[in-house]
Amino acid sequence: MSRYQPDRYPPRNPEPLPVGPKGSPRLILGLQAVRAAIRAQGARLGAVLLEADDNPRLAAVQRFARDQGVAQVEVVGRSPLDRLAGGVLHQGVAAWAPELTLTDFDELLADPALLGVVLDKVQDPQNFGAVVRSAVGLAAGCVVWGEHSSAPLGPATLRAAAGAAEFARLCRVSSLPKALSQATEAGVTVLGLDAQTDRSLASWNLTGPTLLVIGSEHAGMTPAVRRACSGLARLVAPGPVESLNASVAAAIALYEAARQRMNPSS
Repeated sequence: MSRYQPDRYPPRNPEPLPVGPKGSPRLILGLQAVRAAIRAQGARLGAVLLEADDNPRLAAVQRFARDQGVAQVEVVGRSPLDRLAGGVLHQGVAAWAPELTLTDFDELLADPALLGVVLDKVQDPQNFGAVVRSAVGLAAGCVVWGEHSSAPLGPATLRAAAGAAEFARLCRVSSLPKALSQATEAGVTVLGLDAQTDRSLASWNLTGPTLLVIGSEHAGMTPAVRRACSGLARLVAPGPVESLNASVAAAIALYEAARQRMNPSS
């Protein structure tokens, strides 16, 4: 196996890039997330930064970036990567990318096969990113959230999504209750996940247009969002565990919907 040969070594005390190159303000961290960004964005990426380290995984990313036409592929020291990451694990690689294109909510409602997760004030980037990954991986679904009191689409969220954000349908709305009421009026089944309700998710027909609503890590769904749902469903049986982590709940709910759609008679 050939050794990792960086093009050049950085100066002893380089300064980190304070912002991304023009047209590429989005910082992506981590091997999987950066590889996915290279695959999805190619030459549109502003830059790929690699730690000066004899690491075959970094060498593979370097070759992949060049093969995909990324114009700026640089080797830097660990210190600027650490400063850029701000505490997020970067695994020796970062990229500057264009902003993600968000999907309009009306466009989602026009999809007869709509399946999505609605996040009601989910503020943990790890949960948010993991939900995005589940939505893409399990059901080619979308993720909808309100513009206030939600985790941002920042480096921590994108790293938790492990590259799935590049292929996801993402939709940010100004008012979740209003959007969910609009969805219900359009014939979408809007189900809030609630451990205290009697009816299980499996008893609902999820083969039509469906949005699955998950509340925040601490308070659950807000009253206004709950009222906007067309029904409530539980995932867990009554017992000592009353609720699940938001990302776990999303994965289970999406799996159930995908299962029903693959086997509509079951």
